[in-house]
Amino acid sequence: MAGTPKLASQHSAYIVKQLNDFKSGARVNPTMTAMAKSLADQDIRDIAAYVNAQQLKPSSAKNKDTVELGKKIFRAGIKEKNVPACNGCHGPTGAGIPAQFARIGGQNEDYLEAQLNGFAAGTRANNPIMATIATRMTPNEIKAVADYVAGLR
Repeated sequence: MAGTPKLASQHSAYIVKQLNDFKSGARVNPTMTAMAKSLADQDIRDIAAYVNAQQLKPSSAKNKDTVELGKKIFRAGIKEKNVPACNGCHGPTGAGIPAQFARIGGQNEDYLEAQLNGFAAGTRANNPIMATIATRMTPNEIKAVADYVAGLR
């Protein structure tokens, strides 16, 4: 489903953090919060290990009109807005850094866009760095980055 994240191959430590954030209320989503609250610590570690071991079926970039803008922002940022290059933290293929930065390459475009918009609006507040960055981006820039990242391998 487009609005649902692809968890396959996501770093175990990142999944553990996100599930604990849902459980504690640091990250809010009615469905995930309810599910996470019922999980024991070992359940969270087991789920994280399981999804990490799954093979990711990447999405692809869809909008040829914005892919170049997304590529530019991902690789170089937006200097005049103090938006850093996405690849500085998420790597050139969007593989991320375990426990710190999510694997985003190949993720659903709609999910990525929704998360960036959530950071920008303050409705997703469990990562102050991303919240700051997203507030500096226009909806078109967010959409372009999300589309480009969906096609990363």
